[in-house]
Amino acid sequence: MITAAAALSEHPIAAMAVGEVAGEILDAMGGLPIDLLVVFADSSHTGAIEDIAATLRTVLSPRALIGSTASGVLARSTEVEDSPGLSVWACSGLDVTTLRLEPSAIEPAEGWPALATGMNDQNVILLADPFSCPIDRVVESAKRAAPHVAIHGGLASAARGLGGNRLILDGAVYTDGAVGVDLGSANVTSVVSQGCRPIGEPLTVTGAEANVITELAGKRPLDVLEEIAKNASPFEQDLISGGIHIGIAFDDGKVEAFEHGDFLIRQVLGADRSSGAISVGATIELGDTVQFQSRDGASASADLSMLLAAAHSSAMAENAAVAFKPSASAAFKPLAALCFTCYGRGRSLFGRQHHDAELITEVTESRATAGMFCAGELGPVGSDNHIHTFTASTLLFS
Repeated sequence: MITAAAALSEHPIAAMAVGEVAGEILDAMGGLPIDLLVVFADSSHTGAIEDIAATLRTVLSPRALIGSTASGVLARSTEVEDSPGLSVWACSGLDVTTLRLEPSAIEPAEGWPALATGMNDQNVILLADPFSCPIDRVVESAKRAAPHVAIHGGLASAARGLGGNRLILDGAVYTDGAVGVDLGSANVTSVVSQGCRPIGEPLTVTGAEANVITELAGKRPLDVLEEIAKNASPFEQDLISGGIHIGIAFDDGKVEAFEHGDFLIRQVLGADRSSGAISVGATIELGDTVQFQSRDGASASADLSMLLAAAHSSAMAENAAVAFKPSASAAFKPLAALCFTCYGRGRSLFGRQHHDAELITEVTESRATAGMFCAGELGPVGSDNHIHTFTASTLLFS
């Protein structure tokens, strides 16, 4: 069984912030060795990140250390957006191995050979710089070479250009590529909340070229969308006016009705009024089943709450089936969590701070929660790993 703790400091001076989180972690861990330390620092601490990492290594002596800068951080039930924040997560009881992906490393064998050769399911946390790491190609190559590896994590969000982000790996700090950790045999559950509300009905793609849908169920896609908007409720019309997304079904041959979790959500990037075609943030194939989707705070909140509760219940049921002891289910309660949430969530989506952090803490009953706001989130949906936007990708540790 693992032991984990999370700490947060909002002190603007890096040295003071480090002292606060280090002291809190030492008290919480009670002398246990720290196998993995994860550090999330907001952009105001970018210039001091080398000192932050070095001090935490000296004081806490973690066997493995990874970290990233971000536009915001979270710990326990608190989210810090656009102000100084240093979040630290420590865990004992893990058998971990760190990894480094250089900017030119595409195939998993170039940066993480041990992962590509294992036969059992493995879980990896990956923190990447969006401006130098071709994360879409990394994920696609991992799908081919290491299909048993589930990739969790996010893209650094502290900068708007190349060289502005910082990634920590043990005693080194990088401005490019990716860093990560193989979690070994850790007992984890992934929850990826895409937080969308379906609009209209599922439709078959009858015309497509790359990421452009030219025909939906024999009609011009833009005409279909306009018809859906015309027949929508006033509430749905407001959601559509705020932006539209599309869900791509995982199982196009499904006979029964599609349900929550059956779609991978992608943005609608644009439309051509003359042709009626729409472009989306994914490659579309003829015969794919798609459904228009919209995002709103209420749907996102309900989605995350439902998924967390389902993961919690599933873990408890699994334990009860094996142990036949009512009290044993407590051992399978999530003991800790790492949350990678989009920087488009938080206040801008929910109208208030702390939403995702509070919900994860409440549902899992774990205060050992930490994470960061990301410029893209990593997490498995369906049978594959994906890069997401506007999601909360949470890794639960039991």
